[in-house]
Amino acid sequence: MRFLIIFIFLLTNSFADEVTGIKSLVINKELKKYDSLTFLDEKNKELNLDDFEGNLILLNFWATWCAPCKKEMPSLDRLLTHKDLNNLKIFPINIGQDNPEKSLKFFKDLNIKNLEIYFDTPITLAKKFGLRGIPTSILINKDGLEFARIIGSIDFDDEKFIDWLSTYN
Repeated sequence: MRFLIIFIFLLTNSFADEVTGIKSLVINKELKKYDSLTFLDEKNKELNLDDFEGNLILLNFWATWCAPCKKEMPSLDRLLTHKDLNNLKIFPINIGQDNPEKSLKFFKDLNIKNLEIYFDTPITLAKKFGLRGIPTSILINKDGLEFARIIGSIDFDDEKFIDWLSTYN
């Protein structure tokens, strides 16, 4: 049984890669709806994802101790200002239980200028999305439905990825 599950997982991932040519991108066969998706801003104010419906949303789950997160964060920062993605909202959500000061230092050290920091305390979103590791990015369409996710790090400057994502903008 375990072999069958692994085989299906690998088959699904390779199919997604073949369709888009983008490594680590998994496209959902069925759109997924979630209820009560809330997280905190750096001032501890609760935000609800429903308030951003009508936008293309990228939730990026990360932590300061995560080397792949550190590697991809500068390209994620640039993605927010890409000219072809004017309806994109990006929420980098720290799930590492890092305090705001440590997170701000992480952003400052990487010269992150466009993104704000958000927190998932006490890791409710990570549980709802069934995250298996970080970084993981969840892509949500204008109707509030998850249509894809990126498992692991990618280069958000990749033109193939930007062209694919702009079809949902």
